[in-house]
Amino acid sequence: MTITIASVNVNGLRAAVKNGMHAWIDERQPDIITMQEVRCPDELVAELMGDGWHIAHAECNQKGRAGVAVASRFPITTSLVGDNHKVHNFTGRWIQSDIKITKTKTLSVVSAYVHTGDAESPERMTEKYAFFAAMKKRMLDMRSSGNLLLLTGDLNVAHKELDLKNWKGNLKSAGFLPEERAWFDQMFDQHGWVDVLRQQTGNVAGPYSWWSWRGKAFDNNAGWRIDYHIASPELAKKASAAFVDRAPSYDTRWSDHAPVIATYEI
Repeated sequence: MTITIASVNVNGLRAAVKNGMHAWIDERQPDIITMQEVRCPDELVAELMGDGWHIAHAECNQKGRAGVAVASRFPITTSLVGDNHKVHNFTGRWIQSDIKITKTKTLSVVSAYVHTGDAESPERMTEKYAFFAAMKKRMLDMRSSGNLLLLTGDLNVAHKELDLKNWKGNLKSAGFLPEERAWFDQMFDQHGWVDVLRQQTGNVAGPYSWWSWRGKAFDNNAGWRIDYHIASPELAKKASAAFVDRAPSYDTRWSDHAPVIATYEI
């Protein structure tokens, strides 16, 4: 059984649909789509996605911001959303959906949207690091379920130099700070989680998943790889392909992020 899963920061679901998201869905035919920066009320998500989808959505408590969702062709049995925390804000930034993919197998899929952070603001970096700490705990707790596990989303960090075109110019920038990148080292090297795209592509530059709207960043492919499929070892073994679905041209983009798509042989 082959399952195709796409993760994308839609940069506003209403705008993404208006700018061509459904044509992309028709072409790629994903079985599951995880979305970040949905930025619309609960009642609009199912309407905008159309028929045939089971939807789980975590709306942000700040109107017009964040929001994460899972859209699945398979039934979603349960979902767990984020909440407020004394340091960080999980609302609209975490949703875990348990999806029944066969009679005996459940896939737990997370759509996460990590804070951007700001290297000039200790408060914003404290919030981001607290989110990573809470996310680590949740991911490790998930391991006890026995389910196949997948964390997807816009994690707002380029892990390695290969993941950022201008890495030398961003050594002191949020998204490429040593403390941020260390979280990925720990999750991959100590806890066995797998960066599926890197596993499938090998040590190549990028492939980048986000480019600024400004200037010629997209045309020059001056991007960041900040969108991930991070799988449990059991699921990672079942990955057969992964790629970034970069738009063919600047004017055909329907988001400033490109979908990250992976195929799993379950």
